Amino acid sequence: MSNVKTLFITGVSSGFGRALAQVALNRGYRVVGTVRNATAKAEFENLHAENAFAYELDVTHFAAIEAVIADVETHVGAIDVLVNNAGYGHEGVMEESSLDEMRRQFDVNVFGAVAMIKALLPFMRQRRQGHILNITSMGGFITLPGISYYCGSKFALEGISETLSKELAPFNIHVTAVAPGSFRTDWAGRSMVRSARSIADYDALFDPIRQAREEKNGKQLGDPFKAASAMLDVIESSNPPAHLLLGSDALALVRQKMESFSAEIDRWEALTRSTDG
Repeated sequence: MSNVKTLFITGVSSGFGRALAQVALNRGYRVVGTVRNATAKAEFENLHAENAFAYELDVTHFAAIEAVIADVETHVGAIDVLVNNAGYGHEGVMEESSLDEMRRQFDVNVFGAVAMIKALLPFMRQRRQGHILNITSMGGFITLPGISYYCGSKFALEGISETLSKELAPFNIHVTAVAPGSFRTDWAGRSMVRSARSIADYDALFDPIRQAREEKNGKQLGDPFKAASAMLDVIESSNPPAHLLLGSDALALVRQKMESFSAEIDRWEALTRSTDG
């Protein structure tokens, strides 16, 4: 078992986390996953008699994370790869969405991921090896009306990931921000938190976006199991990327954003340069 890599994946009950866990187990990895209750723990561990381990953990319970990581390192084995997958989408016009909803979005999508990384880094740094995958989103590059809190959290995680990749390079620890496009997960369904509508001025802009998202749910182009396979290809790479887009929609939309941004920079270049002393 010593040559078997151990993956620690947050949020393995559904979506990308479950798909990645299943594909990894099929490839012979040892997988440790976080779940929310005892029923989910038993169900996950039944996936494989020897290589599936589950821990009950809410990533926003920051004080509990270090003990979980230490227990895994002691009783399961050294964690080779951390996959920060736990997260959810918040949908709502910003003016209509409370600050408490924003705090919750950032607690899960950003602070939870960072807390996991901080708990594990001393072990990886001591071993001088490891890989961290942060599941972000094409919403960490592009934006749409009505998901400002979600995009903000994913922009933050993209920036943290890229910076961290530079800080950890001397220790042979890789960091990859994985940005999926639209996939057939629960993101736009039962796992999404939606703020109530209250300001009619936004109806014309936002109502069609919400309706289209609801109608598209379950019919997205992306296959979570193919995404899982792609993530494992990155994990198995000797030179993994700092950023990885998943899905042709993400590729097209991010390229469009980059072209638009480049054109805007060019248009305003003279004013930009005018501020030099």
